[in-house]
Amino acid sequence: MKKISILSLHLGYGGIEKCVCSLANMFALDYDVEIACTYKLLDEPAFYLDPRVKIKYLTDVKPNRVEFKNSLKKHRYVKAIKEGFRGVKILNLRKSTMIDYITSCDSDVIISTRDIFNDYLGMHAKKGVLKIGWEHNHYHDNMRYAENVIRCSSKLDYLVLVSNSLNAFYKGKLRNTNCKTLFIPNAIEFIPELSDVSKLNNKRLVSVGRLSHEKGYLDLIKMFNIIHHDYNDWTLDIIGDGDEREKIEKLIHELDLEDAVTLHGFKDKDFIYKTLHDSSIYLMSSYTESFGIVLLEAMSEGLPCVAFSSAEGANEIITSGNNGYLVKNRNFSAYIKIVEDLIEDNNKRKKIGKEGRRTVSKYSTEEVSKKWFKLIEKK
Repeated sequence: MKKISILSLHLGYGGIEKCVCSLANMFALDYDVEIACTYKLLDEPAFYLDPRVKIKYLTDVKPNRVEFKNSLKKHRYVKAIKEGFRGVKILNLRKSTMIDYITSCDSDVIISTRDIFNDYLGMHAKKGVLKIGWEHNHYHDNMRYAENVIRCSSKLDYLVLVSNSLNAFYKGKLRNTNCKTLFIPNAIEFIPELSDVSKLNNKRLVSVGRLSHEKGYLDLIKMFNIIHHDYNDWTLDIIGDGDEREKIEKLIHELDLEDAVTLHGFKDKDFIYKTLHDSSIYLMSSYTESFGIVLLEAMSEGLPCVAFSSAEGANEIITSGNNGYLVKNRNFSAYIKIVEDLIEDNNKRKKIGKEGRRTVSKYSTEEVSKKWFKLIEKK
């Protein structure tokens, strides 16, 4: 049986971490799988892992970025200096422990999930190991970031991209290296039976994601404020947490939306699917989005989805007006009109939701696993 190692920064809450667990579960059916993880942020991984998947934590420290920022914010400069030195030690430990793991690793295949780990993998893996980078982030016209991915991936065998557009971009940039690129989308692990999808009758809007700037939740609250003024019996559920939570809570209070908007924080997949099932429209407000697995989860429940076209990953999933809606130029008025049209028309909700269900089948674990297994068996 082949052994596969997946290099991960942590197994806490996050899109990449969710995909790591999903991929490990997929591989566990046929391979010996180990996740080499730099930080142990939680007592247990935030997302379900097959019991056959081994986890090897490489350090007993945690990143101290929050402590450093808080010290600066509170003008506690002596503490900030100490946290700065501690941060450097933590980063050095992150590097040395991952290199040590890669150097001694006896796996047949090693998959890196971060650009910096790609660099270590390309330089330090044993001869004969199949070296794969797995890039989740979109460079979003940040060529400095893209050039770093290119540099760090140049000594790998493959760079797997989660969208066609990213694959086309990096294929051209890596043409003169030994690294080949490959498009493999993220998989959706659970697709409800058609008889179990949402009836789209509840007056609930829903969104799931990290409460950080790029997800655009402050914009979503502002738009919902207008929607709620027109349809005050509709509510909004937001599942997720992050560093903008305090700002979002403040805006909800200022707009007097406490009774209409619920911030649930991080929740497990059962809670997420139940909330999707009990909702009628899914709202994505992201400025950027590399893939958007949550769109597929919402579509699997038959929910019509609305997103801005600035979320690049949404463009590969949604065909606007067919299986969802894409709003150009972050036009709030156009976004609000689409949502209110869907609120008014239950038949339209069901029609769009039905097409979304058809889209999801292409991203099932069964279909995506075929692409990964074909790659793994190249060795």
